[in-house]
Amino acid sequence: MKSQLTSRTLIPTIHKLKPPTKPVNLIFPKISSQPTRPISKSKMTTPIDISQTASRATSFRSLHQPGNPLILSNIWDPISARIMASNPKCKALATASFALAHSIGKSDDDLTLEDNLSLIKPIALVAHSLNLPLTVDLQDGYAPQDNLDLLKETITTLIKDFGVVGINLEDSWHTTATWHKTAPIGISGDVIPENHAVERIKTILSTAKELGVSDFVINARSDTFLFGGSLDESIRRGKKYLEAGAETIFIFWPPKWEMKREDVQRVIDELGGKVNITCRLTEIGKGGFTAQELGQMGVARVSVGPGIYMAALGAIKEAAGKILGA
Repeated sequence: MKSQLTSRTLIPTIHKLKPPTKPVNLIFPKISSQPTRPISKSKMTTPIDISQTASRATSFRSLHQPGNPLILSNIWDPISARIMASNPKCKALATASFALAHSIGKSDDDLTLEDNLSLIKPIALVAHSLNLPLTVDLQDGYAPQDNLDLLKETITTLIKDFGVVGINLEDSWHTTATWHKTAPIGISGDVIPENHAVERIKTILSTAKELGVSDFVINARSDTFLFGGSLDESIRRGKKYLEAGAETIFIFWPPKWEMKREDVQRVIDELGGKVNITCRLTEIGKGGFTAQELGQMGVARVSVGPGIYMAALGAIKEAAGKILGA
């Protein structure tokens, strides 16, 4: 999901991050003796069994339980994927577009479909070897609102070539996409018109079903609140997306706005708990809620976005400072 953080705002933030209190074993855990295999330009060399993908999708979907949420520690490369997977409580792997983009020196808004797919490939190989569901951050889908064929093609690639079982999908334009210069602007800033957003969800799910993955999971992001609209409008859209078949709704909170408990609880209650909310990483800190608190509030899914990636950068900066004497 596109974060409001940029490369300019990220760096000053890193020095505030604390390294882990316990040393992290960065050696690959003994979870697979299989060596890393080369990956082709178009797809993984390991054949994808659609029946296995369908089974993982069904399992992944079943983990979305209001009040007993699926907790996703978002990853950005094969190493972070293996580290997360080594935790016995890890039920699935999920990418974060901000972390993916920043890992190759780009801003979140500059990440292209080609970039995203190339970064997903080695992560998908890890997920495949460990039989873990993989959901990916597809940002805005990388397609104009009226080009459903391009969206179908992308979803087909993700399922058939990478074994992906779910995506995050935003309802606002990726403003640096090449087609955006001539694309019609949606309502409320860069938000996609509701009828198109609903049709995209239906198209993705019908495409997945045609491929044999009937339980493909969409975490649909409602951005009207982010672009200056009301929270009520984001909730209303969220209900439409759930009716269209999305599994959960993610409402992107304006970065400088406080996430008031009563507002978050209202979102959870009005959407029947079928909500994904980003948690803060520790009990210490202001703003946001811990995964445990969100579970008690009734959400079905919790994620961290680029939080762990940023924490890792903080640990690197701290270690470098000790070595270099800074």
